[in-house]
Amino acid sequence: MSSVTVPPGTRPSRGPLTDLLTGGGRRRRVLWVAVAVFVLFSAIRVISGEQALTSSPTFRAALLLAVPIALVALGGLFAERAGVVNIGLEGMMILGTWGAGWAGYQWGWAAAVVGGLVLGAVGGLLHAIATITFGVDHVVSGVAINILAAGIVRFLSELIYIDNPAGGGAAQSPPLTSRPPEFSLPILSSGPDLLGSVEERHWFLISDVAALLRGLTSGVGVLTVIAVLMIPAAYLILWRTAFGLRLRACGENPAAADSLGVPVFRLKYIAVLISGALAGLGGVFLVFIANIYREGQTGGRGFIGLAALIFGNWRPGGLAAGAGLFGFADALQLRSRTAVVALLLLVAVILVAVAVVQVRRRAFVQAVIAAVFAGAALTGYLTIDRLPEGIVFFTPHLITLLVLSLASQRLRMPKADGLVYRRGEH
Repeated sequence: MSSVTVPPGTRPSRGPLTDLLTGGGRRRRVLWVAVAVFVLFSAIRVISGEQALTSSPTFRAALLLAVPIALVALGGLFAERAGVVNIGLEGMMILGTWGAGWAGYQWGWAAAVVGGLVLGAVGGLLHAIATITFGVDHVVSGVAINILAAGIVRFLSELIYIDNPAGGGAAQSPPLTSRPPEFSLPILSSGPDLLGSVEERHWFLISDVAALLRGLTSGVGVLTVIAVLMIPAAYLILWRTAFGLRLRACGENPAAADSLGVPVFRLKYIAVLISGALAGLGGVFLVFIANIYREGQTGGRGFIGLAALIFGNWRPGGLAAGAGLFGFADALQLRSRTAVVALLLLVAVILVAVAVVQVRRRAFVQAVIAAVFAGAALTGYLTIDRLPEGIVFFTPHLITLLVLSLASQRLRMPKADGLVYRRGEH
């Protein structure tokens, strides 16, 4: 039987089975890392005695707060995979909150969803016109939309809500007339609260798993489930369809895609419109949480969503992990100020592990730096009883900065992301 010689420097084509096995290996590593982190959280909870670290209300709040961030990050994913940097996600989210509040108090929660989607898409359309048609710098256009959105919603609120018989004012809408339906999984929620009784035992790991299941399966909104399913759907669309292949080609090499007949400008417009609509939908969830629109409701979550996208290396699974991390930090600072101090012990353990890895790599300077910060975190945990309220409130933003600084070495953005494309110039 004759053998096939592969030329040096080339890779043989990989079949579906090879891709599946390789992808499965990556997924197994990610799964084991997630399990290790959960075990570490359980151990920190036992050592510190802070039950709020892994309580079911914390997990339930984390899911609720992570969904808006994940939707904004998904919006950024579509835009940036098509080569358009979307700094204006915060502004589009603001427009979505106002649209949800305006439509929701008149026609209910379904109209709130439509209102948020439409106004978010309008923000995306403005960004697309500025960047794709007129070639405005993407960052400049995004910052302008953020500023413009805040002014527009204030003007509209003063125009519509002041002296409105239904209530509201210059900084808020009347309350929504209805809320999205919720449900609980029948097997876990029927009969006696078995998960709750196991959680109250405070056993190592077993009670934490029960709290996780209880928090994620009881009182879950239908729209929350749909939003979570959007993450694998985005992966299938972008990486398993011809549309997704063409869209990603626009973000990698638009000139080559254009030469092959791909409608680059049309796909960029579609991607940015989807981006704005998803960011607006993230704003809708914030309105559902408070049952009302309030000025400043986003609280910078559009920027945190952008950070989750970067942390996730412009991939759906990674951005979901980033959104979950930031949602958990936000939920924890709302649930317990003292539990936030326990995070210092968690940081110390992680930095010790980083120091050990750096020593094995013979990167002694980095190992010493990690060890010094680990000591500082441990000292803070042992000496601080309660953090000031301002620092506790800023915890999600601090985690954002920390995670981005640690993840910055492995990032790979689309090659043509942020570049102004003109046909015939490349």
